[in-house]
Amino acid sequence: MKFLILHGPNLNLLGVREPGVYGSKTLADINSSLEELAAVLGCELSIFQSNGEGALVDAIQAAALDCRGILINPAAYTHTSIAIRDALSAVGLPCVEVHLSNIHRREEFRHTSLVVPIAVGQICGFGHDSYLLGLRALYNHVKNR
Repeated sequence: MKFLILHGPNLNLLGVREPGVYGSKTLADINSSLEELAAVLGCELSIFQSNGEGALVDAIQAAALDCRGILINPAAYTHTSIAIRDALSAVGLPCVEVHLSNIHRREEFRHTSLVVPIAVGQICGFGHDSYLLGLRALYNHVKNR
């Protein structure tokens, strides 16, 4: 069982970007933790980060060929990208949306997600654990279908 892990814009700056909001872990730390959990669960991951909307859409479309689900942190595109939402909808793979911070306790414009209406669920506010909780939830969702 293989899953696509998608990291959106500015997540490559984790560890130095607003650590009070996003924590001190780097993207490499998060990816390493995800790989460790994947080994425990017995699944495989394809991990991709991009600051570009088109590259994220391309990765979503490619996932339809060999992945069973998508764990996505669309970052700022959460609130703006109809293209990412449409790509997720088009491929028909279950997805879980994750965020390091609790987007519902932040600025008003961050409260609306274009992705969550088509997602299995959303996990936010638990720092890097949001990703681990999200992967476990996605894995269990796909396994129990």
